Amino acid sequence: MAAPLTLLIIVAVTIRAALFRSSLADLISERVEVVSPLNAWKRVVEGLALLDLGVSPYSGDVFHETPLIIYLFHFVIDYAEITFMLADIITAIALYLAVKDYNKHVFRKQKYALEADRYPLDCLELIRSPKEMYYIPLKVAMFYLLNPFTILSCVAKSTCGLNNAVIALYILSTIRGSALLSAIFLALATYQSIYPLTLFAPALLYLLQRLYIPVNIQRPSFWFFTLQYSFMYLGSLCVLVCLSFFLLGSWDFLFSVYGFILSVPDLTPNIGLFWYFFAEMFEHFRLFFLCVFQINVFFYTIPLAIKLKEHPVFLIFMQIAVISVFKSYPTVGDIALYMAFLPAWAHLYRFLRNIFLVSCVLLACSALFPVLWHLWIYAGSANSNFYYAITLLFNVAQILLVSDYFYAYLRREHHLTHGLYLKKKDGSEATLVLK
Repeated sequence: MAAPLTLLIIVAVTIRAALFRSSLADLISERVEVVSPLNAWKRVVEGLALLDLGVSPYSGDVFHETPLIIYLFHFVIDYAEITFMLADIITAIALYLAVKDYNKHVFRKQKYALEADRYPLDCLELIRSPKEMYYIPLKVAMFYLLNPFTILSCVAKSTCGLNNAVIALYILSTIRGSALLSAIFLALATYQSIYPLTLFAPALLYLLQRLYIPVNIQRPSFWFFTLQYSFMYLGSLCVLVCLSFFLLGSWDFLFSVYGFILSVPDLTPNIGLFWYFFAEMFEHFRLFFLCVFQINVFFYTIPLAIKLKEHPVFLIFMQIAVISVFKSYPTVGDIALYMAFLPAWAHLYRFLRNIFLVSCVLLACSALFPVLWHLWIYAGSANSNFYYAITLLFNVAQILLVSDYFYAYLRREHHLTHGLYLKKKDGSEATLVLK
């Protein structure tokens, strides 16, 4: 499998290198779908210029990345293109290894269940075979490296690619059972953009499951490990924040980074839900609706964790997708990360209900984004309503996609427990409904 992965990496690097050298690079780096006020490369460059002049990069309203990012590029500014390509390669390899290990775990669990005769006879066709699972890790890496969203994000030198690399390393560490590395990478991801805080629950559930510790609040072992993991996570986060303070000599970055993410002062159009709504909002309603919008990212964590406590890897997928839809400054690079997991759920295709429609809508919206932007900004024959309408449709399609996979996953698990062909009391065929 190493040879196909190496070939895939070579192809991905070649595409990116060719685009970096083309005239399209500057155009892509200005696209509002690809970069945001948080991760735009030109803002990083301006922040570096201020730092070189001895001025705090957070003294104005230009730079909103974390201090570690600006100090990283302070040393590798001449190798920025290589850095972003390496970030994509690291993400792909980490996802490849994570899915490979996860598939081994799933196959082992499936084998024990078959030996114990836990599956009804009529659902044996739902059992996954080693042949079917063999190429899934490579497909996951391919879905990430060759996804146009990932390529655009890399060519635009959006720091979203670095965030994706950190999250991918967190997933790999979690699946391999390394609580310390998982906590460190999760803290680093949270330090970058706050929202990965919601990934704490799936990591904890997976590590508890791996150590055969039941999720039971009356068990001392549950609380001991939870406190241990929380301490590692919060300790790592405190170290990162304190390191940032020592590098800058001030706490200015806290409001410029995290305050900016939460208060959404920059209403530059993007593919998110915030900008248009708050541009039209009366100021005295702003705080209330800001809380309502922001709580969406965190609100779904508890119900999803309760429903998927036995399936924490799928919960990670769901949480990353929720973050991509409801964060304040999303870009296509965020979407590319959770879409890379779709081949891992290939066994759910038979239960998906709207996959063709949703795929068509996502493709159509992706094509219409630049068209409606041109009509609004350059031709003047449209307005912001047109662009926001396509943004809404794009996000609705993402929500339908994620909810469809959620339904398919729960339905397959239900069939594995109760049988594939369900009957009502009167003998007629039953239909499963997600409530």
